[in-house]
Amino acid sequence: MKGMYSKVHRFLVSEDGPTAVEYAVMLAMIITACVTIVKNLGTTVSGSFSSASSALGSGSGS
Repeated sequence: MKGMYSKVHRFLVSEDGPTAVEYAVMLAMIITACVTIVKNLGTTVSGSFSSASSALGSGSGS
């Protein structure tokens, strides 16, 4: 009985599980932020290249 009590007490006192969960949540938030930023940046860069390309194409004058 004492061994079972010891295992339960060690499980409840241990902070390894919650720490791992916190790191996993932080990692998921960072990945979500990075994907969102890259997606928005890609759209902006694509629009810039499209407008530059159309300006160069219409301004050739040949």
